[in-house]
Amino acid sequence: MLIPKALQRMNHSLASRTARFWPPAMVTLGFVLGGSALAAEPAAEHGAAHASSANAPPASAAKAASADSHDTVSNKTTPVETLPTGSGNPMAEKIRAAMAGTVVASKKMTVVVESKEGGTSGTSGAGGARAEHGDGHGASAPARVLASQRYKQARAAAIAGHASNTSPASAAPVADAHGMAEVHWTYEGDTGPQAWGKLKPDFNLCANGKRQSPINIEDGSTLQGPAEPVQFAYVPSNATVVNNGHTIQVDVQGENSITVRGSNYRLLQFHFHTPSEEQINFKRFPMVAHLVHRNNEGQLAVVAVLLEEGATNPVIDKVWTYMPLDAGDRVRMPAGLLNLAELLPTDQRYYQFMGSLTTPPCSEGVLWMVLKKPVSLSKGQYKLFTQLYPGNARPVQALNGRPVREAQ
Repeated sequence: MLIPKALQRMNHSLASRTARFWPPAMVTLGFVLGGSALAAEPAAEHGAAHASSANAPPASAAKAASADSHDTVSNKTTPVETLPTGSGNPMAEKIRAAMAGTVVASKKMTVVVESKEGGTSGTSGAGGARAEHGDGHGASAPARVLASQRYKQARAAAIAGHASNTSPASAAPVADAHGMAEVHWTYEGDTGPQAWGKLKPDFNLCANGKRQSPINIEDGSTLQGPAEPVQFAYVPSNATVVNNGHTIQVDVQGENSITVRGSNYRLLQFHFHTPSEEQINFKRFPMVAHLVHRNNEGQLAVVAVLLEEGATNPVIDKVWTYMPLDAGDRVRMPAGLLNLAELLPTDQRYYQFMGSLTTPPCSEGVLWMVLKKPVSLSKGQYKLFTQLYPGNARPVQALNGRPVREAQ
């Protein structure tokens, strides 16, 4: 059997090096082997060496590339039988044993010597070197293959939408990748108003806020006196009726606004609650409409229109005509059909206070104006709404010393 003379010289050099480093060192060997045809074609041999480096772990690839760029092996060969025997050096004997009975023609050999305090020589050969140093954890090849298979299975399950079929260990990263699911809140049960503040960190004001809505308004405790009138500017507009899963809401397009406290608030939408969320002297009304406005600074102003049983309400009749029955559905009303001026009472005096949204996230800093005079809706109009939403009102919240203005 023949080996390169360069390898013979390396064997003698390695013997002296390992004699010096063997006690505190772990020596690993890697062979980068190609076909015998590569010896006759240097260019092909160079490409094969780089391909092998690309498939190796990062550390091994770097070392193989370094050896490839600095050392050139001669095509001259020497019989392996002429190597010194009985040298007493374990590494030399391993090289000899590896070469025995094998024909090696002009091959490259990379010898890596790494110091490791208190370490022992691991598995010799390319497989052992890669297992100890390639992944940095000393994991065996079967363990790495198994880990790779589990990862691929978990990823495939996540893509297919069947992550629940994976093992807990592989399902955890999928859950982390997706983050917290959208929280669904309701008006009863475990996700009702008493639990809103615990459903999501963004909802904490629902439990801890000090200026929450709705409230009970008592005439004897209000600040009575003169107050500026709310200037309503409502015109025939386009609108879309939405069933959002919590109520019937109407998104309004057009130049509709109110002016109060020196600021102009544009109408965004209005929606309904049953019974009324606001209480007047501890009395609730059958329903209430909340008209939500916003000014250029992003501040919200809500006008509450109380509804009591009586004659048919023309605005509600139009909205109910285009009411979507399924949650998430929306229906566009005919152009210009909606005019909210028809919903307002003639007497537009109000109660005014600072509060919050009455649904999560219960944001505070909302200007509330509850019109003192209710308007009517028919029994049929009330029944139709309550068949979809029989109860969607938040309980009244503590006043916590807030002043309530009552316009005279």
